[in-house]
Amino acid sequence: MPYKYEKNGQAIYDESFATIRREADLASFDRDEEQVVVRMIHAAGMIGLEKHVKFTPGMVAAARKAMQDGAQIFCDARMVSEGVTRPRLPSNNEVLCTLHADGIYELAAKIGNTRSAAALEHWRDRLGGAIVAIGNAPTALFHLLNMLEDPDCPRPAAIIGCPVGFVGAMESKDALWNDQPVPCMIVEGRLGGSAMTVAAINAIASRKE
Repeated sequence: MPYKYEKNGQAIYDESFATIRREADLASFDRDEEQVVVRMIHAAGMIGLEKHVKFTPGMVAAARKAMQDGAQIFCDARMVSEGVTRPRLPSNNEVLCTLHADGIYELAAKIGNTRSAAALEHWRDRLGGAIVAIGNAPTALFHLLNMLEDPDCPRPAAIIGCPVGFVGAMESKDALWNDQPVPCMIVEGRLGGSAMTVAAINAIASRKE
């Protein structure tokens, strides 16, 4: 006997977001933050994620304005950059991942760090006003924070800090939250990853669900 299931894509979306808003505790978020958290919960399939998402005041508004003004979006991994829904971007924003740029292996060896960290050196002169999305590599987030200790390093408009894993992920996000060099958001602890990071970018890019 054939299985019966919802086949209408929009109906699936509508009910998914209604379920999240019904079951998740979103009371602590403002309107802009709530929209981002809802999409992140949807991407992760995880009610309760909201307890671990933190924003500096005005972060979403700052990141959204930067995107509207044409900001580039720098991503630490292809899984992040490829997941961004281009039609949602308000200004046909350029989305870049330099993990596979020429000379990255050699640069990583030279600086004694991972390729994910070395890839950020390609952003250094273009960080001003950009959105930085770290969804995988704690070493990338740590390296970014070290770069931003240089007063001559251009300042991004906002940082989405969601690296995932068991070594350095929690610590790198704690460091970002403690430093807060620019408006930022994190997912506390070991949680994070590409899907959550992409969801945050897409939600900031457009309020449309």
